[in-house]
Amino acid sequence: MTGTLNAFAGAERMTAVIANELARRGYTVHILSLWDAASCFELEPAVRHDALFAQRPSFKTRYLSTVLGIRRYLKRHRIEVLIEVDTMLTLFTLPACVGLGVRRIAWEHCNFDQDLGRRARRLARRLAVRSCEHVVVLTQRDREKWERGLGARNVVVIPNALPFAMPSEPAPRTSKVALAVGRLTHAKGFDVLLRAWALVAQRHPDWRLDIVGDGELRQELLALRKTCGLERYVQFQPARTEVASLYRQAALFCLPSRYEGFGVVLIEAMAFGLPVVATDCETGPRELLRDSAAAMLAPVDNAAALAHAICATISDRDRAQAMSEAAVRMAARFESTTVVEIWLRQILGPIGRAPSGAL
Repeated sequence: MTGTLNAFAGAERMTAVIANELARRGYTVHILSLWDAASCFELEPAVRHDALFAQRPSFKTRYLSTVLGIRRYLKRHRIEVLIEVDTMLTLFTLPACVGLGVRRIAWEHCNFDQDLGRRARRLARRLAVRSCEHVVVLTQRDREKWERGLGARNVVVIPNALPFAMPSEPAPRTSKVALAVGRLTHAKGFDVLLRAWALVAQRHPDWRLDIVGDGELRQELLALRKTCGLERYVQFQPARTEVASLYRQAALFCLPSRYEGFGVVLIEAMAFGLPVVATDCETGPRELLRDSAAAMLAPVDNAAALAHAICATISDRDRAQAMSEAAVRMAARFESTTVVEIWLRQILGPIGRAPSGAL
């Protein structure tokens, strides 16, 4: 169960990836969105996708009808396992599932320190810990925060999965293009990357930065690009579902986030053998990359340090090649078949008669 699949974002993408993989293994899979039955991501024909509402409603005024709608859906389709893609959904599923005997799993995609502007998320997390069979988080560091902050003992770490099969060969990295992918929001730190690129462009004026994504800060970032004199050096492109060509055309990947839950674009880039320069976010990049030869880390919100790491990677071809080879090895650990095995082993159990589950 999710808010919507009609959004280019990590949680929505992972919902589609895991649902598809479970369906291929014989599970009967439903995805129930609260609103909008469209999906930005391809779903297997066996995955059924429904929505309670055509458009996003006001949940303050439609709370009861939302709870009742969820309950009717679960009963009608005899759902046995409900995976809540965002702990905020616990506010609806807890009353909706009373007396139904549904196994509830909460799947959190943002790190414990962030509430994404919703104070109710703190309450939802407490309810999830107390009412769900398991709470799934993306990193060991985040699990520790849940255990320390809420006394949780039912938190399981399952990383995000690579959304596509490992490429048959890495990107050629013959271009002079650095790539950054993500929503154009404050959390993703693209303003820091632009300021860093103003320094990079002074040393490497033959390199270009491509930023791919949509979001509320687009106009602000375009204005900052102009202020920094980067119109020749930085291109903005809209979000897209087909990403392979982006990675194949790049020689370096940058992730300037202020905070991350996991950072699935990191493993996408590494699957194509791109060296990574990322910020040292406490959860996500730090845990994934700190001991990895695939990446260089820079302090969060430090444009000068980020620029230095980018320039060091550009200038040292041997280092970049070693990073590329390490990146491919690391990304292979996150193939969807491998990650779904963790779901089956730790959460869902072996397939007997294929259970009916909703994401």
